Amino acid sequence: MKKKIIVIEDEQDIAELVKLVLETEDFEVETVLDAPTAYDRVKAYKPDAILLDLSMPKMNGWEVFKMIRSDTEFASVPIAILTAKTQAFDEMVGLHVMKADAYITKPFGKQELIDRTHELFTKGS
Repeated sequence: MKKKIIVIEDEQDIAELVKLVLETEDFEVETVLDAPTAYDRVKAYKPDAILLDLSMPKMNGWEVFKMIRSDTEFASVPIAILTAKTQAFDEMVGLHVMKADAYITKPFGKQELIDRTHELFTKGS
């Protein structure tokens, strides 16, 4: 059975690119282009992992992250941050304070995206 991934990314070009790349790795991928509907889509889709952009209009990625993590049904679903925030401080906050499972900075290469996504499923095993 294919692993299901939801990509929450407001830039449609990036969301579609991530979807195309991950589908070549035999993942089932759904994209969400706006943060306010993201949590409802996560609840409906029940993904095995989430790739989440931080900088989005109306609601930022950290707000979405907190909503997902506070739901016991999704508390253990791995979340990778997709972001243009490349400072070491931002990565430290993401991984060690917020407890994201991965931190992928834009621009990222195809192989990095594939490798980091596969790592989401091997961390707990």
